[in-house]
Amino acid sequence: MAKRVLVVDDEKLIVKGIRFSLEQDGMEVDCAYDGEEALEYARNNTYDMVLLDIMLPKLIGYEVCQQIREFSDVPIIMLTAKGDDMDKILGLEYGADDYITKPFNILEVKARIKAIMRRTEPKKTVKEDSVLESGSMKIDCDGRRVYIGGKEISLTAKEFEVLEFLIRNPNKVYSREKLLDTVWGSDYPGDVRTVDVHIRRLREKIEANPSEPKFVHTKWGMGYYFLNME
Repeated sequence: MAKRVLVVDDEKLIVKGIRFSLEQDGMEVDCAYDGEEALEYARNNTYDMVLLDIMLPKLIGYEVCQQIREFSDVPIIMLTAKGDDMDKILGLEYGADDYITKPFNILEVKARIKAIMRRTEPKKTVKEDSVLESGSMKIDCDGRRVYIGGKEISLTAKEFEVLEFLIRNPNKVYSREKLLDTVWGSDYPGDVRTVDVHIRRLREKIEANPSEPKFVHTKWGMGYYFLNME
């Protein structure tokens, strides 16, 4: 089945170029030119990826990203101004999985989209590894769902990948650099602050008290680890 992408940007020439290139690779592409239109598309359709500009009419990209996260964990790549680190950090804070700076090379855009799609596809795992449990937490790896005390917790694609990697390797400390390389890939241009943002957002969702975590812990000066509670 063809992958489906929503491209959101008020610059129609940029949208036209991205759409043409992705369709050449066999993807289905919908286009929106303002924030409200983007939300309408996202609510009424199922996408494998959203490519979202920050500076949009009606609703800016941050607001669109935040509202999409209320009903969907679809991977979101934000388009940010060149060299603006605050745009990048805010995009991650609002739930984006990745970012690309403008101006960009369309080949980079396609590579990043395909890389995230590969990582977010349900993984074929042996039966005993498809469900992971620790204490009150249960992870359905095939369905990419997380439950704590029987209640489902909504995570973004990257938050899920970070959690799955840590719980599969309990009690082992991983540096921010290692997590960035493993989860985002060695070619990811971002820095280790990306990991910190995702760990903090993950804790806010899975921990009863994020300041005193039960699941994901910090080893000061070294990195992060999942505490096995079996």
